[in-house]
Formats: sequence, C-alpha cells, structure tokens
Amino acid sequence: MDFFALAAQNLMTPMILCFALGLAAALARSDLTVPEAMAKAMSLYLLFAIGFKGGVSVASHGLDASLGLSLLAGVILSFALPFIAYALLRAMTQLSALDAAAVSAHYGSISIVTFVTATTVLAGRGIEAEGYMVAVAAAMEAPAIVSALWLVARSGAGPRMDARLWHEILLNGSIVLLVGSFLIGALTGDGGMTRIESFIVSPFQGVLCLFLLDMGLVAGRGMRGAEGNLGFGALAFGVLMPMIGAAFGLGAALILGLSAGGAALMMTLAASASYIAVPAAMRVALPEANPSVYLTLSLGVTFPFNLVIGIPTYVAIALAVIKG
Repeated sequence: MDFFALAAQNLMTPMILCFALGLAAALARSDLTVPEAMAKAMSLYLLFAIGFKGGVSVASHGLDASLGLSLLAGVILSFALPFIAYALLRAMTQLSALDAAAVSAHYGSISIVTFVTATTVLAGRGIEAEGYMVAVAAAMEAPAIVSALWLVARSGAGPRMDARLWHEILLNGSIVLLVGSFLIGALTGDGGMTRIESFIVSPFQGVLCLFLLDMGLVAGRGMRGAEGNLGFGALAFGVLMPMIGAAFGLGAALILGLSAGGAALMMTLAASASYIAVPAAMRVALPEANPSVYLTLSLGVTFPFNLVIGIPTYVAIALAVIKG
C-alpha cells in the first residue's frame, strides 16, 4: 500500500508549498506582506470560480436524489459536529462555555479555501469528484452557527436569534457569492463556461498559490500572537477535531455511495474549520467571545494541519477505502 507515498506526493504541490512559505516567513518575522485589497480580490475570485464551476457540473449532472441526499448529509454534519467539538473542548480545555461554543461553530462550518485546495489536489491527480459537492459546501456554512448559539443559550448566556443575527448568518458575503455564482453556473451551463473559461480555469491555480501564501502569513502571525492564550489541550483539539470530522465525513460518503474523489471532499468539508463566515457571525452573535481563541484555533492550527497533513491523508484514505 502506497499510503505514505501518496501523502508525500500530494504535499509537494505549488499550493501547499506556497502556504508553507508564507507560514515560515511569518514565523521568521519577515516583512513579506500581501496587500489587503489584493487578498480580498483573490478571495472573491476563488469563491466565484469554484461556485460557478460547481454550478456548471450540476447542470451537466442534473438534479437527482444523490444531490438531495448529499445536501441533507452536509447539513446534518454541520449541525451535529459542533456538539462533539463543544464536548471535547469542555473536557480538554479550561475555556468558558461561551468561548467553547464559539469555537465549536467554526468546526461544524467549513473552510472554502481548504475545500478549493482539496479540489485542486484531486484535479492534479486526475481524480474525478461529484461536481455538486460545492453545493454541499455552501449548505454546510450556516447550520453550525445555529448549533453553537443553542449551546450558549442552554448555558444561560446566549443571545436571541433576532433578525439582525439571521441576516448576518444567511447574507454573509462569502455565502452569497458562493451560492450566487453556483446558481449562475447552473443556469448558464456549458455555454456559460465556454464564455468565461479563460478567466476561471487557466488562472485558477496561480491565484490559489498567491492566496495560500497570504493565508500562510496570516496563520503564522496568528500563531505568534497567540502565545499564552491557548494551552496544550486547545492546541491538541485543533488537530484532533479535524480527524474526528473527517471520520464522520467518510462515513457519510460511504452511506451516500460517493466516488473516491467525492468522499475525499466530504471528509475535507467535515474536517475543515471556518475562518471567514463564522467569525463574522460570531462578532454579532457572541461579541463577548474571545476572537484570539477561535481564530487562532481555526486559522492558526486546523487550517495548516489540513493543508499540510489532512488533505493528503483524506485523499489517500478515500482511495484506499473506495475502489474504482
């Protein structure tokens, strides 16, 4: 079995090495930076491109039971995983109920950049995956936030689910762009892809490399600035929880009968932790929660773990478990 050879091969990709470069530069206190406006533009580009391509794939595939069941599985995973994360955090750390709930929301929701990186790794190896997995990614953004708010409310310190909060959750910019571009791709289909293929296909991996360079810089600075805020238990959680999520994702993929590529993406989604949509919602829903805790864990610990170790491992496991 070439498990370790496959994992090593997946690590040696320009995207992951660019992330490693940014991380190393930040930890070494280099003055290397990516302008904020450029980082925002790259984020918008990646969200649009992955959403549009997913919509085109669904248009080619057609609406059927497999799509509906996959969406349902994604919503269930997103809603359930925060309860596991919360229980682990309360057992492994000294975090308050409020901070533990805020962190748990990040680990039920997803990181779209981790998902995009996984799709790129699969494409580089010629491994096909169900195109509608991007719809599953969009469906997994918000349910975890609801779970976390319920956990806080149960502890007696939670906010009301008012209109402002629902607006922040459902109309978060990343969700709107991802879902919107997905619908545009689904409506225009292959014809729409032909028109803008030179914009969203050829430049995609280069833009992703630069974006991950910036993410490495951000993660490294977060790790430097988090000294003293997190103990060993919290850091261990940041590595343990993605593996637990990936195991649940694999189970869902096997029940759904997904391909090896689809299983790898489902594992990646369940293993990832949000650092865009959920932090924005937490600022409104739980302003008392400590952002240095939930951002450091999701972006400074789990994000690099998934990029460097997780994605290659999930791909290797999916290929080993699902034949053909």
